[in-house]
Amino acid sequence: MQTSADSAAIDIAALLADGRIGPRDGLGKTCVVAMSGGVDSAVTALLMRERGYRVVGINLRLFSPEDEDHRANPCCGIPAMDDARRTCARIGVPFYALNMEVEFGEAVIGKFVDEYANGRTPNPCLECNRGVKFRHLVERAKALGADCLATGHYARIAHGDPASGQPHRLLRAIDPLKDQSYVLHTLTQEQLSYLRFPLGGLRKTETRALARAFDLPVADKPESQEICFVGNRSYADFVAARRPDAVRPGEVVTADGTVIGAHKGFVHHTVGQRRGLGIAAKEPLYVLRLEPVANRVVVGAREQAAAVSLAAGEVAFTGGVWPEQGFTCEIMVRYRGQLAGAAVLPGPAGSGTAAVSFDGSGPIASPGQAVVFYRGDEVLGGGTISHVETAIP
Repeated sequence: MQTSADSAAIDIAALLADGRIGPRDGLGKTCVVAMSGGVDSAVTALLMRERGYRVVGINLRLFSPEDEDHRANPCCGIPAMDDARRTCARIGVPFYALNMEVEFGEAVIGKFVDEYANGRTPNPCLECNRGVKFRHLVERAKALGADCLATGHYARIAHGDPASGQPHRLLRAIDPLKDQSYVLHTLTQEQLSYLRFPLGGLRKTETRALARAFDLPVADKPESQEICFVGNRSYADFVAARRPDAVRPGEVVTADGTVIGAHKGFVHHTVGQRRGLGIAAKEPLYVLRLEPVANRVVVGAREQAAAVSLAAGEVAFTGGVWPEQGFTCEIMVRYRGQLAGAAVLPGPAGSGTAAVSFDGSGPIASPGQAVVFYRGDEVLGGGTISHVETAIP
């Protein structure tokens, strides 16, 4: 964690320059800020106020934690809401709380449980952005008459002029350790035009420094490292409570079907996993795939797990135009994972599909994960992996 001495060494005035936080274009305008109760959203509200906007802070109640004091899920419970309210009071902006548990349950939790129970690897943060924050919250912000919605995501938007053929572009954050563009690739041109990400030009250490400089009550609040609704439980325990059929014991086999061990439920494993298999072997073993129907976990060597190609559905492009031809780019299949060179062949317009192939060994990928297309810092689009082909079936 950054120390006070580190904060003192950062030029606060320089951080507030237009080139870092965006233009001071808020005079006479209103901005709704999504307030989670953490330091990132707190500084987002601060920065939009500094840019001249009339800021309205809104906290989304997405999930009611089972623990009585709501501390097992620190970004969903009442303490988080209280922190958001305290921040708004400190910077002098109004605060409101919205209950969106029903929308969150349908768009995120239900899909998370079903995907894991079917041997796939979902990304609930992506689904929350797609199905709740940038759908329902945008609608609520517009209903309030707000001119824009700002969030504490680490990403950048280069606003263009679609009417003259210049689309809005989604870009990676300048801080590679905090970049969240992977879970934002579903944003449409309409949403990009309405959204603001003022933290995209800052590093996390600088965000903390701003919070301390303005004496925000959450300046030193630690980050939540868990999926908000899972909290300090394991994913498997969360899924098992809702789908007991997903934790039946079964076989662990090699790619040729040889039984080499047993598992306690395939939801305890994910594709690419190396540790925690409980099997002694001369060479490291990786989970190659999950077979829910047979209730088997298939393992093998690292080279057996690498993808040579994959198919994706729910594909969309941030520029709003479906490519007529294939193209080369870099792709990412895990949040803050490594980029890999690839060729992308989009399906027919309207199909929402694409085929992705790699030169040589590709990444370890799993159905259910997002595959996101990058060119330099720009997010071109992405989709959900439906099928993976490996060099050794």
